[in-house]
Amino acid sequence: MQLLEIVPQYLFLGFKHVIPLGFDHILFILSIFFLNSNIKSVIIQCSIFTLAHSLTLGLTAAGYLIADTRIIESLIALSILFTSIENIVHSKINPYRLLIIFIFGLVHGMGFASALKEIGIPPNNFFSALLFFNLGVEFGQISIIFLAYILVSKWFSTKPYYKEKIVLPISSVIACIAVYWTIERLFLVGQ
Repeated sequence: MQLLEIVPQYLFLGFKHVIPLGFDHILFILSIFFLNSNIKSVIIQCSIFTLAHSLTLGLTAAGYLIADTRIIESLIALSILFTSIENIVHSKINPYRLLIIFIFGLVHGMGFASALKEIGIPPNNFFSALLFFNLGVEFGQISIIFLAYILVSKWFSTKPYYKEKIVLPISSVIACIAVYWTIERLFLVGQ
């Protein structure tokens, strides 16, 4: 496969893995967004997340890390649960938030690798395919952030009821979905 074929194909595959296929990834990004919907802060957090998932995606896709899909998918659900609960409990970003997001990114990267392995990576352009897949994921994440900003934060984040009427209900729904996914992925799938 030639580089000119890889660029659009893997950019699209990375983007598609987030939008529309990555509902769990969308919820994780929204959980990051709703604790502090300042665009700069959210993009920094997502960039830390991308750096981390790029590391484990590359290592797992190359075969240096072997991950139990059931455990990784359960941990991804738990990461969504953790960030959504953090939105409910806290009103601002804590100093440890970037470290937590980095650790969650490492886990999510192993989950991305299983999807990428199903698609296949051309051995002669492994790093290019990996790079453009990651860029596609990043574009998907940024699209979610800007869409959430335009639809919600731009209009409501300065309102006194923002946390109570918007952040808490959305984060609670996300937390409920994450609890269900954790149980399903850990105990029910593959039984």
